[in-house]
Amino acid sequence: MLKIHIADILKDTLKNLAIGSIQAKVQVKESDDELHQLLNDACNDFSKKYTVQDIAKLPPIAHSRKAYKILGKDPARYRLSSEALLRRIVKEKGIYQINNIVDINNLVSITSFYSICAFDISKLQPPVQFTIGTKEDEYFGIGRGPLNIENLPVFEDREGKFGSPTSDSDRVKITSKTKNLSMNIISFSGENDLEIYLNQLQDYLVKYANAENIAIEVFY
Repeated sequence: MLKIHIADILKDTLKNLAIGSIQAKVQVKESDDELHQLLNDACNDFSKKYTVQDIAKLPPIAHSRKAYKILGKDPARYRLSSEALLRRIVKEKGIYQINNIVDINNLVSITSFYSICAFDISKLQPPVQFTIGTKEDEYFGIGRGPLNIENLPVFEDREGKFGSPTSDSDRVKITSKTKNLSMNIISFSGENDLEIYLNQLQDYLVKYANAENIAIEVFY
């Protein structure tokens, strides 16, 4: 199990921070019809229940936005990936469907409202920690180009920063060549229901990505 250390500077600032992590050997491929239908149903259900104005008030997102403000980052400018996803759904802009792992990530994010960071483990240089970005830090976000990560909560390995609840980096993104992945649910309100959604991720990864060698842990 790849261990994730939460830096003291972040723990001291955000007392209720927890990361629910699941790691597995998987097969990355195009999603089948059943997974597509689950994702479409989740999008339709969400858009029927909520408006754009409701999204920022959903507890996992509200707590995350508060954490961003505490760290000195504008959550309206650097939106959480979960918030951006839900806003696209409500505005009927559609969501990106890349492969089964991205679809599983989005499916659980839609139903849990948490941002979920996914990394190709083979592209990491441990040890890994979750810390705060500095003004010298920057990386290329997936589909975003250069991302200013100063004051963002970010993952870091020996090569540098590589992921955040706003956007994961190009360097560690999941591709068709990925064999071992790490998916991480970021909670700024304690472990709460992390176990429920980690179990959902496990079920979907087994069913739709032939996951094996699964390990689950919550880091504080």
